[in-house]
Amino acid sequence: MRVSQADALRLSTTLLVERNAPTRHAEIQANVLVEAELKGHPSHGLQRLPRILARIERGLIDPQTEGQATWRSSSFLEVDGLRGLGPVVADSALKQVSERARKSGIALCGVRNSNHLGMLAHYVEWIAAHGQIGISFSSSEALVHPYGGTRAMLGTNPLAIAVPTADRPVVVDLATGVVSMGKIHHHAANGMSIPFGWARDAAGQPTTDAQRAMNGAIAPFGDAKGYALGMALELLVAALAGSALSPDVRGTLDAEAICNKGDVFIAIDIGTQPDLMLRLSAYLDLVRASTPSDTSIPVAVPGDRAAQRRREALDDGFEIAPSLWQDLNDLSCSIKSLSRGHAR
Repeated sequence: MRVSQADALRLSTTLLVERNAPTRHAEIQANVLVEAELKGHPSHGLQRLPRILARIERGLIDPQTEGQATWRSSSFLEVDGLRGLGPVVADSALKQVSERARKSGIALCGVRNSNHLGMLAHYVEWIAAHGQIGISFSSSEALVHPYGGTRAMLGTNPLAIAVPTADRPVVVDLATGVVSMGKIHHHAANGMSIPFGWARDAAGQPTTDAQRAMNGAIAPFGDAKGYALGMALELLVAALAGSALSPDVRGTLDAEAICNKGDVFIAIDIGTQPDLMLRLSAYLDLVRASTPSDTSIPVAVPGDRAAQRRREALDDGFEIAPSLWQDLNDLSCSIKSLSRGHAR
């Protein structure tokens, strides 16, 4: 079935408000989840909402707080999320970091004791929309095995970068595992197998069974290169955010433990440089115009296809499993009329 952005936002916001989230906080969290759906990444979308609601109900998330921030130095913001909703804590931190970067040229923050962020692209896009380069990275439970290993020892440790141009920003958002665990959960929830090479099972054997992979380990992308980058980000997040290392991280994939992963955001101010913005855009257009290996598929730059999917979903809605949409409606005390969505 297909659901509109408006209906998805309305239902998600209502579910959060019903669990004592202030309306503004609920809207911030809902928007992050729905944006993931619009861009074609359901693994970071509404399938995560029931877990967020359960975590609120069990006192693992405080939906009221925006966290507590302290400037450790002139350009380093230290944030205790106080168990707040990840996007809400990040929203408050980003505003402070972006404002400081305008004065100092660069500012960063390390966030601990917060909750799952969703797609990192959302946050670096926000920074880029304010004319700054945005960089973000985060940690997770141990989900990725080392290169040459079989046991999960590193997080998927995603990295996102957004660079503003005269057009829309270039946005890179990738996990250092070959795939996110959220995507494996999405395959498992929908009864789909996973490609060979994505993961190993609990016994360390390669598997295409998504259910078995959930209890095993994801492969690093690019073999040794992805492993090295994931390890570097693992250490950077722990050092800058003061958070746990992945073997001790809990709380992003369960509704039983306090979330103790870390997040880092960096804003780099490049001032008002119209000529630079035009030059960057011209280069990107040159890349897009280059000869494709498949003449039916034009060359794209990072973020192009997600932007196209978003435009299409705004017009036509996005696909969602009827069972998930019904489950979400069943969690609401007040919304009953959206249970069928809008047929398109």
